[in-house]
Amino acid sequence: MADKEIVQSHVEHDPYNYNSEAGEDDAFISEKDGNASDRRDMARMGKRQETRRNFRHVTILGFTMVILSTWEAQLATAVFALSNGGTAGLIWGYLIVMVGFGFIVASLAEMASMAPTSGGQYHWVSEFAPPSCQRFLSYLVGWLGVLGWQTATATVSYLAGNQVQGLVKLNYPSYEAKAWQGTLLIWAILAICLLFNTFFSKRLPLIEGVIVILHVAGFFAVLIPLWVMADRAPAKDVFGLFQDQMEWGSVPLAVMIGLTGAGSSFVGIEAGAHMAEEVRDAAYVIPRSMMWTWLGNGLLGWVMGVTFCFCVTDTLSVLTTPFGVPFIQVFYNTTGSVGGATGMTCLMLVIAIFACVAVMATNSRQLFAFARDKGVPFSGFFGQIHPTLEIPANAVVLTLIFVLLLSLINIGSTTAFMQVISLGVAAMLTSYIISISCVALKRIRGEPLLPSKFDLGKWGLPINIISLVFLVFLWFFTFWPSAPHPTVETMNWAVLGYGAVIILASIYYFFRARHRYVGPVEYTRKGL
Repeated sequence: MADKEIVQSHVEHDPYNYNSEAGEDDAFISEKDGNASDRRDMARMGKRQETRRNFRHVTILGFTMVILSTWEAQLATAVFALSNGGTAGLIWGYLIVMVGFGFIVASLAEMASMAPTSGGQYHWVSEFAPPSCQRFLSYLVGWLGVLGWQTATATVSYLAGNQVQGLVKLNYPSYEAKAWQGTLLIWAILAICLLFNTFFSKRLPLIEGVIVILHVAGFFAVLIPLWVMADRAPAKDVFGLFQDQMEWGSVPLAVMIGLTGAGSSFVGIEAGAHMAEEVRDAAYVIPRSMMWTWLGNGLLGWVMGVTFCFCVTDTLSVLTTPFGVPFIQVFYNTTGSVGGATGMTCLMLVIAIFACVAVMATNSRQLFAFARDKGVPFSGFFGQIHPTLEIPANAVVLTLIFVLLLSLINIGSTTAFMQVISLGVAAMLTSYIISISCVALKRIRGEPLLPSKFDLGKWGLPINIISLVFLVFLWFFTFWPSAPHPTVETMNWAVLGYGAVIILASIYYFFRARHRYVGPVEYTRKGL
């Protein structure tokens, strides 16, 4: 099919008569279509409103806060930073990453305001990249986004399952965790995610709103016992002792490697953008929810990280805990009680499960949008919205099946499974790099940008450049081996999988997709 025919078939059905609404007062809000700004944005992008705009400012902020769950992620992944930099490396490294991500989030938030669509990065690349390469770059970023969000579901479900095994070990010391049991726990968590993303999908804003209250209340429920009851390490050691536990031979190198742990806590910050077509006044609300999520969750994560480091009086014992989860060991040391540590961990577990629910919702929307633009095989099937649930149900089921199959790797080797799902971080960082590079290039060339309700103004180019420098730094270290002098088992094979995905996507593009995929920019209506 010729490109013009593809575009025509994509936008020929216009049930909302968008062009007649260009002057409509924004005060008129429809639960289905949002306000006039939402309708104009969808019209300009050549998209039909198929989902309901159930999310408002407060509920989408709660949704994105729960997805990131930064203070919980800090506790769950602290082992990596403690091994690479020690307590001082964790504290100051996290602060550096948080500041760096502030520039990244601002850059992404501006693009989310210019083009509020579930497609996110691949759509932005299509609109901002030079015409000569927009189609291929957009297609590649679409695949990287799909990979990143699919593996994010696997990561969060694995971490939640790991917490369950740690709880069992805490309460039944004779228990020996098995990899196959971990895989079954992943499946159980995915079943919960499927339930809330289908039959309870219309209640998802309310559910995530309740969970964000738990997210904030839980922060204090964990923090206060750690402040009051835990033995404390000396402040000069906590803030000043940098360690190279992995024996890289260089403390500065160890600290730089440890930064990727904190970086992973912020990857996915653009999640709200992928829900844009279900948010009222998305061009205004989404960028602000992204910035508040970064600031609010970032500060909570740093305070929890500092507190956690004060409680780690013996780093080695925490790293080698029999529970398999360092923060459970710290909870147990703090309370001196199995019941107390169990209660605190159960709180973490509930939040982790509903973070997985939100991640599945986000990646299904991103996959749906890419399929709608004919970027994946069987796009007609995965680009459908369920007529009664009003969600991309087929995309939700594909996510479930993909992660179920991926989790089978865990039975053979947990190390291999962790290396595969670590691909997601590199994929997401790459999508950020390409999309921000495109908008920075337009600024350098002095080309006009789309109007935005979150305009960086004269600071746009410096913010974009700082973002890119920081992203490239993080991207480089995501491929670093997990230990010095790596063996076949300890080598980080993420670079191999990353390269394989790019090569396979490129082959599919040149042989098949370039005849079907024209890029979202071709559907836009330039006069709106």
